[in-house]
Amino acid sequence: MIEQAAKIDVFDLKILTTLQKDSGLSQRDLAEAVGLSQNACWRRLQRLHSIGMIRGSHANIDLSALGLDLTVFVMIRTRHHSREWIESFRKHVEQLPEVIDFYRIGGDWDYLIKVVTRGMAGYDAFYQKLVASFDLATVTGIFSMEAIINNRPLDLSRIR
Repeated sequence: MIEQAAKIDVFDLKILTTLQKDSGLSQRDLAEAVGLSQNACWRRLQRLHSIGMIRGSHANIDLSALGLDLTVFVMIRTRHHSREWIESFRKHVEQLPEVIDFYRIGGDWDYLIKVVTRGMAGYDAFYQKLVASFDLATVTGIFSMEAIINNRPLDLSRIR
């Protein structure tokens, strides 16, 4: 969890912006890119990790190169809203390896799940696992034909 009163300055924003574009930079290259000494950059980086502002780093993998060629946004409506049911459903969805994003949302739908799988047969297998042990009022899939913008770094210059 991020500290409520976390104070960040222009150098912290530069570090965050640079890491969004390439989290694999060496300590030296990161320090050079943001205009700090390696020690100063390292201390700031450690602080950003310790307050929960940076939660790790990830490789941006071309999923279609691995045969994961279908992205589906699954919209779910349920009649159940107890804490127990929500927690049980959350644990169930977290165990499904096709799920890469999972949100509880407001409006006409209760949940949004982003699924990546191999074709329609892969999606059908996911769907069967999803609904196997839960009473879901409505489940609908919205199939992506093309990712126009995907994993775009956030423009942090608007923070200040």
